[in-house]
Amino acid sequence: MGCRQLSMIVLFLWVFQFPDKTVVSSAVEEKGTVFVYGRAAVGTVDEDFICATLDWWPPQKCDYGTCAWDHASILNLDLNNTIFQNAIREFAPLKIRIGGTLQDLVIYETPDQKQPCLPFTQNTSLLFGYTQGCLPMRRWNQLNDFFSKTGAKVIFGLNALSGRSIQSNGEAVGAWDYTNAESFIRYIVQNNHTVDGWELGNELCGSGVGTRVAASQYATDTIALRNIVNRVYKDGSPMPLVIGPGGFFDAAWFTEYLNKAENSLNATTRHIYNLGPGKVLIMQKGITVLLMNLDNTTTVVANVELNNTYKLRHRKTSQKIARTSQMPWVSDGETQREEYHLTAKDGNLHSQTMLLNGHALQVNSIGDIPPLEPIHVNSTDPITIAPYSIVFVHMPNVVVPACA
Repeated sequence: MGCRQLSMIVLFLWVFQFPDKTVVSSAVEEKGTVFVYGRAAVGTVDEDFICATLDWWPPQKCDYGTCAWDHASILNLDLNNTIFQNAIREFAPLKIRIGGTLQDLVIYETPDQKQPCLPFTQNTSLLFGYTQGCLPMRRWNQLNDFFSKTGAKVIFGLNALSGRSIQSNGEAVGAWDYTNAESFIRYIVQNNHTVDGWELGNELCGSGVGTRVAASQYATDTIALRNIVNRVYKDGSPMPLVIGPGGFFDAAWFTEYLNKAENSLNATTRHIYNLGPGKVLIMQKGITVLLMNLDNTTTVVANVELNNTYKLRHRKTSQKIARTSQMPWVSDGETQREEYHLTAKDGNLHSQTMLLNGHALQVNSIGDIPPLEPIHVNSTDPITIAPYSIVFVHMPNVVVPACA
């Protein structure tokens, strides 16, 4: 597939002192230089690496005094929303992961499930603060129709705590009871529904979140999931991926797990919640540089030398120094670049409207997603990264050694 991504720091202002929510201009200028190293690729991604998660949280879920989930859950999301449908189509093929903290408390209303199908109920004395919840098959059928209509690829996170007991030390012990999960997988296949991958558990690896499962036991359970998938899909249905624990990386835990899981796995997933650095992306011809400014008192001006380096000078009200890395590159005669500047309307981070190059991104009367048009800038001109902004800069004729 060729080289798709170079993950290196380009520019990231790691500043979180936000005295207010509006952009403040600055007059003090500070100079600096950022070099981006591009001699070797540190990783590659496939053509459909873009993904999103649909979570299980009910409207009552609140954090820091804000109950933001409203009707954004798998169980109550408006699947007939035209804007939502069009947005997923624009990202096609978008991988949608169904999962999150409460997935390990979910039962599936399959025909042989004897327990009543009840919704999550808040109870702070219980693990994760909620009672067991249920996915009605009627709702699953709606979700399947939605995914089929929008062309999404589905990764389904299974309940990996079923059958286990939680010890006083926080460890979940006992073998995985896969009876209900296997019944659900069979329901999927019998009804000609498509799930592209089955993921076992959410954040139960390593030290876990709320609880944890030992690596040896998790490996045994993953082998059980592989056997289920092989049995159920043996008659010609497209074979889905078997995906290991989605969670935080722990080297010792994963070393033991991967050794004991043998060949049962197709992939594992890793959760990273920090915002992360800017990256150099090979998304089409040339390179695309992602620049993020999280400070509301700083404007960054980047002078570009395509045959050598980025040179930066900072306009800001306080004295801060940017970190640097190095990347020599060459250009085969580029004269213009494309820039996409994303900002909040009126500089208000709580705004419901995002601006692209100063213009509001709004759908039309029938919910069509607007075209995402760049501004074209002379390649010798500097890049300006405004306060509280994200900038994608596409340089179609720049070649870095790692992807030459």
